[in-house]
Amino acid sequence: MLDDLRNSVNEAYEEELAEEERIQELKRSRPRKPFLGMTPLQRFFLSIIFFLMVAALGFTLLILSQRIMPPIG
Repeated sequence: MLDDLRNSVNEAYEEELAEEERIQELKRSRPRKPFLGMTPLQRFFLSIIFFLMVAALGFTLLILSQRIMPPIG
């Protein structure tokens, strides 16, 4: 009785491994779409440009609200 129980557990485990391997193979074979249709380098430059725009806008708003004063000279 215990031998049969051990065998059934081993078979179920092997089936789980086979199913996980099949799922992983499907994920690997599926073609990846680029995010927003851009390459990683293009997204990097776009994020740098957005950062600089936000920094410039924030700096401008601080000057306009007179929280900081630009150096005169």
